[in-house]
Amino acid sequence: MAELERPERLQIMLTSDELAALENWRYDKRMPSRSAAVRELLRRGLASDGFLTAEQGVKSQDYGILPTEGNGIADSGKE
Repeated sequence: MAELERPERLQIMLTSDELAALENWRYDKRMPSRSAAVRELLRRGLASDGFLTAEQGVKSQDYGILPTEGNGIADSGKE
């Protein structure tokens, strides 16, 4: 059996709206697969500056693809 070119897996959970946004971006950019689109978005994100650093106590569910408060982080109700 041939060795996988990318042997590591990454599983993420998305809402239906987040998946639709990913698929729309993928098709708009003519990416060959969903995985390729996610890798490209990760590459772009890792290359960017100016992102927010997570504060203590922030949960994974507080982050989403679609911004709710204009900052990319869902409103957790905390002040």
